[in-house]
Amino acid sequence: MELLFIDAMGKPLWMWLGFFALVLVLLVLDLGVLNRKNHDIGMRQSLLLSAFYISLGVAFGGFIWWELGSAAGMQYLTGFVVEKSLAMDNIFVIAMIFGYFAIPKQFQHRVLVYGILGVVILRGIMIAAGAAIVEEYEWVLYLFAAFLIFTGIRMLMAGEGEFDVSANPVFKFMSKRFRVTKELHGEKFIVRRTDPLTMKRQTWITPLLLALVMVELADVIFAVDSIPAIFAITTDPYLVFTSNIFAILGLRALYFALASLIHRFVYLKYALSLVLVFIGGKIFVADALGLAKIPPIWSLSITLGILLAGILSSLWKTRHEQEDPILLIDAQPASSAETTGKA
Repeated sequence: MELLFIDAMGKPLWMWLGFFALVLVLLVLDLGVLNRKNHDIGMRQSLLLSAFYISLGVAFGGFIWWELGSAAGMQYLTGFVVEKSLAMDNIFVIAMIFGYFAIPKQFQHRVLVYGILGVVILRGIMIAAGAAIVEEYEWVLYLFAAFLIFTGIRMLMAGEGEFDVSANPVFKFMSKRFRVTKELHGEKFIVRRTDPLTMKRQTWITPLLLALVMVELADVIFAVDSIPAIFAITTDPYLVFTSNIFAILGLRALYFALASLIHRFVYLKYALSLVLVFIGGKIFVADALGLAKIPPIWSLSITLGILLAGILSSLWKTRHEQEDPILLIDAQPASSAETTGKA
């Protein structure tokens, strides 16, 4: 029993083991139970799953509050809110990727489930590396803060942007170096088929695998913003990791709930921009005021206020618009999938 209380990155080992056990149960439930058969995930199921994951994330914040104190609880909740909000912005990019590759809705959940598995591992590595760097070089936090301010201002100036799949260098490389089928093969990522030129059985990748790679790459791009953002809120590795992972776990359900409505959140990107500027700026403001840090309750309240203002004003502005099925945007086969490269 004493082993469970060994210190691991500032927290007892049992807290880490309990969290990983909970994540494992959720992943098994999602992958092994909810998706035993391909089916079109409806709005009602998506909303229920989204509510479940969000409630679970908030409830875990209550555990943090009870176990580690109010300051840690508010830092966790602030990080969770910011990461969940950034995930909403990521949903639009994912929808564009699915539209580009013409991925039917019944196969999208497979890409998202495996994508989330990859994201959990990737974020874990990035957070561990970030925690080690911050612990060794605390001044890196100021670089993170400056980067967030720069990113927020750039988002405000740029407005709406698009993730150009066809111009992505990774996409171009895979299209040229691998044999890509013209059509989907169900939910398969890789297939064995006869090459029409050589008449030999060879390994081909499908557009579904290309979509998965693009989804993972999109998360890497978003992580460049989200990882500095969470470290600017708290440097506690446990709070950083748990808030990040809980925000990610519900991404699949949130996607199916909001993908057809995301066009209504016209001011969300601007609200996220202001949040990034605020999170980065509060580090410099705290220094100027001679404070160790801005009180967590202020950070949480201001962050929630900015995001709620952006969401509510967006919904009000677009209240007369009809639902736009963004899942079908540019729903045409990827041009690269029509050309076969050489392995």
